[in-house]
Amino acid sequence: MTVTAVPLQPVKRSYLVWLWVGIAILLLGAFVLARQGDDYWSKSQRGMFGTDSDIKTTASGLQYKILTPGSGPHPTDSDVALINYEGKLRSGVTFDKSKQPTPLPVARSVPGFSEGLKLMSKGAKYRFWLPAKLAYGASPPPGAPVGDLVFDVELMEFLPQAVLEQYQQQMGGAGGAGGPPGGPPGGAPGGDVAPPPGM
Repeated sequence: MTVTAVPLQPVKRSYLVWLWVGIAILLLGAFVLARQGDDYWSKSQRGMFGTDSDIKTTASGLQYKILTPGSGPHPTDSDVALINYEGKLRSGVTFDKSKQPTPLPVARSVPGFSEGLKLMSKGAKYRFWLPAKLAYGASPPPGAPVGDLVFDVELMEFLPQAVLEQYQQQMGGAGGAGGPPGGPPGGAPGGDVAPPPGM
C-alpha cells in the first residue's frame, strides 16, 4: 500500500504574530491575577506596610485604622468585651465572622487582638492588621489560621469579668465568660488556648 503525503499549506506569518500576541496577553493577565492576592494586603486594605495616613502602628507592630470612632472608656484585661467581628487571611478570604454579638474576655485573646480591643471605646469599629507574631504565632493550635490576619471589629459593650460572673451565678448559669466554643481569637501562645474563629 502506498501512502501519498498531502502537502500542508504554509501558515501565514500574520497568524503566527497574532498567536504570539495572544499568548503574551494571557501571560500578562495571569501575572496580574497572581499579584492581586499579594496586593490585597498592602494596597487594597492599605495596612501592613501600607501608606494610608489614617493607619496607626503600635510599638508591638499591630496596625489599626479607626473606621467608626466610639466614646467613653476603654476595656482592660479584666473585662469581657461584646463584639462583632470578621477575620480575613492575608489573601482577603474570610475565615470567620460573628453571626451575633460575641463575648470575649480581653485577656484571653491573641496578643494583637487583645491590644487592639484595649484601644477601642464603646460603639467603635476598627480594622486591625495582626502580623503572625501577634496572631497565633509560629506554632498555631490545630485548625487556627496561619500567618498575618486582618480583623474588622465593632465593640458593642464591655463589662468587668467579675460582674459578668456574678450575674451568671445569680442567673444560675454555669461556666465562665469564655464565650461560645469556636468564638473569636482566643488563646495567646503559651496560655489557655481557645478554639480559633470558625474552627
